[in-house]
Amino acid sequence: MATVRDVTYELLRELEMTTVFGNPGSTEEPFLQEFPSDFCYVLALQEASAVAMADGYAQVTGRPAHVNLHTAPGTGNGMGNLATAWHNKTPLIVTAGQQTREMLLIEPRLTALRAPELAQPYVKWSYEPARAQDIPGALMRAYAAAVQPPGGPVFLSLPYDDWQQEAVGGPVVRRVSTRIGADPGRLAEFAEMLTGSRTPVLVTGPAVDRAGGWPAAVALAERLRAPVWSAPAPERAGFPEDHPQYQGVLPFAIGPLTDKLKGHDTILVIGAPVFRYYPYVPGDYLPSGARLLHVTDDPAEAARAPVGDSLLGDAALVCAALAELLPVSDRPAPPVRPAAEPPEPGTPMSPDCLFATLGRHWPDDGVLVQETPSNLAALRRRLPVTRPMSYFTMASGGLGFGLPAAVGIALGERHTGRQRPVVAVIGDGSFQYSVQALWTAAQQRLPVVFVVPVNRQYAILKSFAEHKHASGVPGLDLPGLDIPTIARGFGCESAVVESADALAVSLAAALRAQGPTVLAVPITSDVPPIL
Repeated sequence: MATVRDVTYELLRELEMTTVFGNPGSTEEPFLQEFPSDFCYVLALQEASAVAMADGYAQVTGRPAHVNLHTAPGTGNGMGNLATAWHNKTPLIVTAGQQTREMLLIEPRLTALRAPELAQPYVKWSYEPARAQDIPGALMRAYAAAVQPPGGPVFLSLPYDDWQQEAVGGPVVRRVSTRIGADPGRLAEFAEMLTGSRTPVLVTGPAVDRAGGWPAAVALAERLRAPVWSAPAPERAGFPEDHPQYQGVLPFAIGPLTDKLKGHDTILVIGAPVFRYYPYVPGDYLPSGARLLHVTDDPAEAARAPVGDSLLGDAALVCAALAELLPVSDRPAPPVRPAAEPPEPGTPMSPDCLFATLGRHWPDDGVLVQETPSNLAALRRRLPVTRPMSYFTMASGGLGFGLPAAVGIALGERHTGRQRPVVAVIGDGSFQYSVQALWTAAQQRLPVVFVVPVNRQYAILKSFAEHKHASGVPGLDLPGLDIPTIARGFGCESAVVESADALAVSLAAALRAQGPTVLAVPITSDVPPIL
């Protein structure tokens, strides 16, 4: 007799989803029992870490990942990073155990009440099968929903007594499209408007990277001879930042962003929201006389844009199609962005000095994961992203993603055979949110380098408080945290690094290591402006 569990595991094999991230609980053990030898279980010590590891793994491998949570409490623990996965548009299959159907009526301990509602609204589809035999079909539907544009997480609540029930038939595998082709007529309209534009500007976003669209975006930019900006607060880089037409990252506030785009009559935004704002600084959404053309694979993103005309389509496909439709421009090349002045050395280092040092010693094929919000402007100034699929952060703005995501990314690099080095820059405040992921990195012997700028404060919140004139906010200082001791307690190598020269030596050693290394780097405590 083939059981529901047998058929489900066979379906997971067919879908090439043989890595499971999780933290096992009683309601998951019937699914996990006699765990197959051809599967890999990645143990996280807390569900938030499991979700972010799966997110990083899915992004770097380009395939959906499976994360298994523990009924309602485990789903609750994972919700912060599930919200991040939603904003990151990461295809995740999230399954959670549920109490046995035999007792659901009386709501015993660990019953998930209205389980499908718990993960909403941060999933594309949420379901608890009406009968055990529906689990394989529900999993296939979940997979299809997760991978179709825009990608995102899905959620299944699965009663633990379902797994040993007799299955009906074998797994049914369906293949679905994961890319959207643009409407030809609308595409031609966009090309016509761009051809007639005197001063166009291109704004690229993370969907360009997700679609493998860097070469097409470069071809389009060079055909237009237009300056190129990164959309504000991008979770991935959509354009090579050493290209002479690249200008930087747009600010994430209405008025300052519009000021940066003054002088342009056509603003072409590809693969990003219009726009991702954070602090409220009033102003016009567009410079006077400018029009905005928006390319996205997300209908909701197009619908909520406050300005502009939209075109639904895969970012890479649209870039390539527009480049073919547009004539070669005779506009003068945009001015090259001036190089940043060398930072002043000192002890403790400034953020600029820290990231300039990292930039000088960055591995050629390195992958950067960052969650250091108060130092982000300095990082983006000093550490340009020059290769596709090599910059990852959280689109949600919520902390606790970066450290475990780096673990999942490093595991994905191992499983794909690329073995690119992973360096995560995690602020000392962010470091505490999912710190238990260090244990997984140590157990898996993943050679991740965690660089922790230590300023002993939530500097980003101090910046926001200054911006909003909100004085006297409590809880913004972080004294007494011993980062190296915490890291060693989870099985990592660790050290305090206090100078640029020492950082260069320590980074080189950490990149050669066979396991994770945490480098705590004291930095100046100046509070940077939010914009």
